[in-house]
Amino acid sequence: MNKKVNQLPDGNKNSIFRFGAWGWLTILYCLLMFFLYVGMCNDGSNISAPNVAAALGVETGVIMNMNSIAGLVGVVFFIIAGQVNQKIGPRLTSGFFTIIAGISYIIACNAGSVPMYCTAMCFVYGGIMSAGYVAGGTLVANWFPKKKGIVMGYTTMGHNLASAFYVQLVSILIGPTVLKSIGAGVVPIGIAAIILGILGMILIRNTPQERNLNPDNVSDKVYQEEYDHSAVSEDGGWTTGKLLATKELWLAAITTGFFQICSVGVMSQLVLRNVELGFSQQSAMNVMTILALGGVVGSWLVGVIDEKVGTKKTMVLFGIWYAIALLLNFTATDHITPFVYASLFMIAMGIGGSANFTTSLPTSIFGRQGFDKVNSVIFPIQGAITALCFAVNGVVQLLTGGQIRFAYLVFACVAIVNVLLVLTVDEHKYNRDWKISNN
Repeated sequence: MNKKVNQLPDGNKNSIFRFGAWGWLTILYCLLMFFLYVGMCNDGSNISAPNVAAALGVETGVIMNMNSIAGLVGVVFFIIAGQVNQKIGPRLTSGFFTIIAGISYIIACNAGSVPMYCTAMCFVYGGIMSAGYVAGGTLVANWFPKKKGIVMGYTTMGHNLASAFYVQLVSILIGPTVLKSIGAGVVPIGIAAIILGILGMILIRNTPQERNLNPDNVSDKVYQEEYDHSAVSEDGGWTTGKLLATKELWLAAITTGFFQICSVGVMSQLVLRNVELGFSQQSAMNVMTILALGGVVGSWLVGVIDEKVGTKKTMVLFGIWYAIALLLNFTATDHITPFVYASLFMIAMGIGGSANFTTSLPTSIFGRQGFDKVNSVIFPIQGAITALCFAVNGVVQLLTGGQIRFAYLVFACVAIVNVLLVLTVDEHKYNRDWKISNN
């Protein structure tokens, strides 16, 4: 395979498809972890939250607030996962936490009380997000340091596929002809997560070098000439204190977290918002499926744009696009308008886009050297910010009698503010590979 790569005129450095069998396996693995994350934690709450609330005899807003608490408590998991990731590597870390998430998801949806649900969801959020973002982010940075934009475009297709099929899947599983309850319906999904974690431990490798490949699957010549080979410590020379005192770390964490607030907050309540606008429950789910499938293309396009113009410019364009989409949706009250359809299309194109940046921007700024150390500090901050979206949704529903539209206004304002923050980012400040190839 390397001989074929070496025969390409550019040594494979510009290809957005030639990642090799092992590279594609790593991408698929990250995609599936993202699928489970969105299904278990975000979009799946469109159906799991109302059903769990009904089973426990509480309002849906109560369960949404429990999800927000679980997301915040998950930050503790991210800190622990970051340390574990540095010690045993992303292969074992991702597998272990995916298994934890699968077991906990079964427990959460079969909980006999709100505290039990909340406790189990803490392990779900902490487990699958640690697997997909902390360990998975390290895999992407190690395997694809210069092609991380397009690779994240592929992996975040898992977000879109979950948005398209997860709610429908659970709806079928808990339907009267199959398993009849949310608790029984999620068991196959939990088992699938456990199996994925086991397969990850067996098949995935921490770095491409362990498969006798170069990062980005480039030729030996390109790797020698355009990548940094200076001797650095495993942590890239970074300490936790040094990172926390670095402006770029905070900018990367806050800006990527703010976009996640917008995307996750919108998608986790999109079915309810569409029902609020006049769609039937089934039509609302169908709309979500169609939009999410379109979003697969959107994720890829965001990745391609990232690859061509850089992460910073892509984030600015994304923020403007998403703010307009949310404001268009906010204008509709209780009926479907042309603005609604326009906003839904724009939201679809950006579904996976925000998640691209959680790994792409930190990798652009800090590079692959010591990325596991950088990610162990940055992702807990990202996660804490992202979890606030559930608080926004929960509070808005409780204050407005269940209306979601005002949350969209809040998220639009967040996107606009975030664009201004992104403009202050120094995109490649500590990236050794970028400096070698651009000096």
